[in-house]
Amino acid sequence: MQEKPVIVRTIEAAGGVHAPGHVGELTEIVDFALVDAVLEETGTRERRLRRLPSPVVVYFALALGLFEHDSYRTVRSKLVAGLEGLALVRPSVSSLSRARRRTGVAPLRRLFETLAGPVAARGQAGAFSRGLRTVAVNGTRWSAGAGRAGAA
Repeated sequence: MQEKPVIVRTIEAAGGVHAPGHVGELTEIVDFALVDAVLEETGTRERRLRRLPSPVVVYFALALGLFEHDSYRTVRSKLVAGLEGLALVRPSVSSLSRARRRTGVAPLRRLFETLAGPVAARGQAGAFSRGLRTVAVNGTRWSAGAGRAGAA
């Protein structure tokens, strides 16, 4: 009998219920230290320890953007999917909503201002074509007039 190859993935979760490892893989893309700095800069860090601290709420809001058609509960489940078996906070939908309102939009706006911009360098192959920067828009459909009310 032939052996099947198996890919084993190890996830190292930091200690404590509010540790960076408890908000999923987004921390690998948007650095936890950057989120902390943005919260400090915008004055939106909570004044007391909550079950849903501001950094967790920021990552939750980012995940809502990735999974825009999913419910709060589904997005939260996706955010922590790799952490089964750990004692995680399981907030209600109303708690998630209140936490988003409490944190506000300022940290997300500041994160965007910090992170948005071209990825490819000027000299990188494929970054420019005929003097214009090449771009890709993933998962988005653009329509130029088709389907608009009154369009002929």
